[in-house]
Amino acid sequence: MTMSMRGRKPIPTKIKILNGNPGKRPLNINEPQPVSKAPECPEELNPLAKKIWERLYPELERLGLLTIVDEIPLAGLCQNYAIWLTTEKFLEEHGRVMKTRSGAIKARPEVAISNNALRFVKAFASEFGLTPSSRGRISLPGNGIDQDYEDLLD
Repeated sequence: MTMSMRGRKPIPTKIKILNGNPGKRPLNINEPQPVSKAPECPEELNPLAKKIWERLYPELERLGLLTIVDEIPLAGLCQNYAIWLTTEKFLEEHGRVMKTRSGAIKARPEVAISNNALRFVKAFASEFGLTPSSRGRISLPGNGIDQDYEDLLD
């Protein structure tokens, strides 16, 4: 098994094929092909993360973006989003700064927790095409713009 971690992240072969291989570069015929079965929600997720999973899962499955090995990144996305939401709620109630025993004003530790969770959310979301820029790099087979979207544009 040979793995290379240098440079830009490679585009999966399946995505290259869907896009018509615009760069005309050789396709990786040895790329691992996980089973196209969508994963189950891990019991270990906290209750809010499970709700987030239940909101995201149907659409990701409908788009064919889930395989059996995607449990961990999807769980990471859901758990970190839940952490971010919970921490932001706490910061909304208690403020983003606090006074130390010596009287100095500093950021609450929850600010760093929130920022870190949001970084993970962005990274995981990008992997699933859940950000506008990452979604623009995915092309799914179909017949162009959906009629519902065309109706919205009218």
